[in-house]
Amino acid sequence: MLHRIIPAVLLALLIFGAHGQAQPSTVESRSQASAPTFASAQELAARGRLDEALAQLNQLAEQSPEPAGVERLRGIIFYQRDQFQEAIAAFAKAETQNPDDRESIEMHGVTLFRMSHAPEAIPYLEKARTAVERANIDPNYVLALCYADVQRYDDSRHAFAAQFGFPPDSAQAYLLAGRMFLRRELSDEAGVQAAKALEIDPRLPLAHELLGEVALAKGDSSGAIRELEAERGLNPLEPELYDRLGDAYLRSARYTDAQQALNRAVLLEPNSTGPYIMLGETFLKLNQPIQALHYLVRAAQMDPSNYLTHNLLGQAYRATGQVAEANREFKLVVDLEDQGQPGAAER
Repeated sequence: MLHRIIPAVLLALLIFGAHGQAQPSTVESRSQASAPTFASAQELAARGRLDEALAQLNQLAEQSPEPAGVERLRGIIFYQRDQFQEAIAAFAKAETQNPDDRESIEMHGVTLFRMSHAPEAIPYLEKARTAVERANIDPNYVLALCYADVQRYDDSRHAFAAQFGFPPDSAQAYLLAGRMFLRRELSDEAGVQAAKALEIDPRLPLAHELLGEVALAKGDSSGAIRELEAERGLNPLEPELYDRLGDAYLRSARYTDAQQALNRAVLLEPNSTGPYIMLGETFLKLNQPIQALHYLVRAAQMDPSNYLTHNLLGQAYRATGQVAEANREFKLVVDLEDQGQPGAAER
């Protein structure tokens, strides 16, 4: 999204974090005996040779006047290495040298956001958005997250909508904002946004599903079932709908309904582990451990690191008298928990 030096995977860096530096390319290293230039440092950075690039940039920073772009690239390298304080200093220096350096302004805000300083990040991101509204740069995503963090929910919705090209107060914009807010664990506001989307367009697909997910997040199984069944009437071929509906039925001890919903989820999306795991759990609740094993073994093959799957497998093996297999699975649960492996968080 950020052009030239800034990687196109900026959004992924922001949702999942940036750790370490890129691995060096297999291109044979060239001699660095000649005096460094910004172009040579930029080429090294593009190849992932960040230490060498930074060494050259440090030399260039001692020149007077300092070559244009040096501080910006230094900041980006520091950002990619999670050295946020150093990145901030570099971007601030770049902005002092050139107040119209939109990449440095934007990355200054992005770095502040990564440091959990949303209020301080907002002015930089707002300035960058204004400066590059016609360019191939869109800081709206990060800005929207910052607005959400400071409870400026209307501004957040408008920024999300701008990124997707939706009218700022449309049903789609409200639904999008609600989805993003739920991801940020702002479940109450997610529900408000989804309800407003349905008020504008009562037949909008995925809005009832989002309300159902909000209800599940709050432990309201009956409310979730009501919303998810309403979604089924509007959008009957959505795989995740049946996954969520099966979860809600399972929590409400409606095991036959859960089995039916989860079977549909598997048919529509056979590569998702969640329905297989919940089908295994459902059949255990129905005292059918042989059936449970069928789905749980498949889930373990698809994702061997999910300790909930192995816990349920241990229960199923124990229920069928396979003690050695049960003990093996329970040991795996302990090992995976010690390693910090996830459970079925996406159920």
